[in-house]
Amino acid sequence: MQQADDNDLTVDFVGGAVGHRFRSNEGRGQALAKAAGLVRGATPDIVDATAGLGRDAFLLASLGAKVTLIERSEKMHALLAEGLKRAAAEGGRYAETVARMTLLFGDSCALLPELKPQVVLVDPMHPPRGNTALVKKEMRQIREIVGTDPDAERLMQVALEVAQNRVVLKWPLRAEPMAGIRKPSHQILGKSTRYDVFVNAKIV
Repeated sequence: MQQADDNDLTVDFVGGAVGHRFRSNEGRGQALAKAAGLVRGATPDIVDATAGLGRDAFLLASLGAKVTLIERSEKMHALLAEGLKRAAAEGGRYAETVARMTLLFGDSCALLPELKPQVVLVDPMHPPRGNTALVKKEMRQIREIVGTDPDAERLMQVALEVAQNRVVLKWPLRAEPMAGIRKPSHQILGKSTRYDVFVNAKIV
């Protein structure tokens, strides 16, 4: 689906990169899936606390996980709802995947304690790179809608308190660790992204 202008952002689970990854059946060997604990047959329930365009949530749901998406931007929440509706209308595996996804509107810091999640995924808006030419237009559009997530540290602290299994922080590959939180249990590295994984000690 084409964008009408620079300010017209579309959530699309059928076309583009996410649609390609969905159709190629990349499976649980992906870094995101490993970080979220989709290993050795385990399929935990996941809360995506910073839903954004919903791509990570969609891919996790396509692997069988039940995923709750939380988005506090009214505009982004509406875009997500439209995107999920279009994907469901495709039928087949798309509809099956969307059926495992629940979209909530609100502040994750308030909603997470009520949800008692097994796994929490946090992908805050990262600081802009020094060279703005390197920042994708799409990411600039998202930042204009959702802001800069100045409370990301507080969100991580809440997630670490309430997650039953683990918290996954999606972070730029070479960025310094997020200040104010404990060291991750381990990291899973991608090409430009890393996943800082915090496994709750109370889980055996």
